[in-house]
Amino acid sequence: MAVMAAKRKESKNERSAEMDAAVELVRMAKQQGLALTGPGGLLKRFTKTVLETALNEEMNEHLGRAKHEKTRDGRAVNARNGTVSKTVTTDAVGPVRIEVPRDRDASFEPVIVRKRQRRLNDVDEVVLSLYAKGLTTGEISAHFREIYGASVSKETVSRITDRVIEEMNEWSSRPLDAVYAAVFIDAIVVKVRDGQVANRAFYAAIGVGLDGNRDVLGLWGSPASEGAKYWLSVLTDLKNRGVGDVFFLICDGLKGLPDAVEAVWPLAIVQTCVIHLMRNTFKYASKKDWDALKRDVKPIYTAATPAAAESARDDMLEHWASKYPAIKGLWLNAWERLIPFLDYDVEIRRVICSTNAIESLNARFRRSIRARGHFPNEQAALKCLYLTVRSLDPTGKGQVRWVTRWKPALNAFAITFADRWPDGDNQ
Repeated sequence: MAVMAAKRKESKNERSAEMDAAVELVRMAKQQGLALTGPGGLLKRFTKTVLETALNEEMNEHLGRAKHEKTRDGRAVNARNGTVSKTVTTDAVGPVRIEVPRDRDASFEPVIVRKRQRRLNDVDEVVLSLYAKGLTTGEISAHFREIYGASVSKETVSRITDRVIEEMNEWSSRPLDAVYAAVFIDAIVVKVRDGQVANRAFYAAIGVGLDGNRDVLGLWGSPASEGAKYWLSVLTDLKNRGVGDVFFLICDGLKGLPDAVEAVWPLAIVQTCVIHLMRNTFKYASKKDWDALKRDVKPIYTAATPAAAESARDDMLEHWASKYPAIKGLWLNAWERLIPFLDYDVEIRRVICSTNAIESLNARFRRSIRARGHFPNEQAALKCLYLTVRSLDPTGKGQVRWVTRWKPALNAFAITFADRWPDGDNQ
């Protein structure tokens, strides 16, 4: 206890010393008429001092002695060799000109500001964050010029974002869990210029593990519009990366997709999104009938059993099929893939009845690509989508809320799929 108390006292004294030093710096700056911020402000000078002090300490460690300190025999294989001026860009105070120490045999490799580094790492992160939020390279360049007074060209922004391509490739081939409680899949249309601008489908999948954690499993670009044939290659890629079983796969009802799923995961239950079916229903109906139609559809997906749902469906079709004949074919064709969730506990129903989990991701994707109009190639589009994924939920609070919402369903999953639940994950 005495040791802990001493450590707390020491930490408190350190914080007090830091505060006293900061207060003294501000006081001296005000006395000298020096602004705290701005091109010649205290913050910029302080940043320069901190960087140069850190670089000199690194040089001391590299040489094994401080500046002007001699070795015991007065001789040294290596020694200091002046400094070289260099300008680095920071996100807080813009460009800062610093003096970087050199050694005689050029073996010094600084860490805090590396050789040929012109931006501190936090600037790169700001660029990537702004790019993921939908700003173009020109807008990011203008942002740095207006806010930080720093010159970051469009070409530089592009080079910064290109650095994530290797990271993206590693992410796209990483091993995945063996079993997922649910996988949500969907595709988004992106305009790509490949000879001429055309619509291309980019596929995404979100998996919910047996611990309730949500993860974007991957992104894939196809040479054409969305189709079951390409989905088969996407699902095969997931299987090759370790996904051996999926309890539920939730999709938008694309024709031929259930066959592709069965070929990869024979035991997976394909669930059509209820909301997608409702949207398609409203497309065939006049807007003035939407509220009445919505009331007649609700008893179908809230029914206690599949038989009750079928009875409610027949009542709805009896009411509306004569006025909107296409609705009948729509519901009858989708029926077999709509009702699987009705066989399960209400907690399971709640989390698998729609593709809302991936719709929110698609909304972020659309926001990121809207400002760009189209992309020069597939890799540029994938880079933008990946940076959007990379920027999701930086605090982790969204993941916590998601897991909390999924816990009741996971308990039901553990009972319902006990024979397929890995032994090490049994609850």
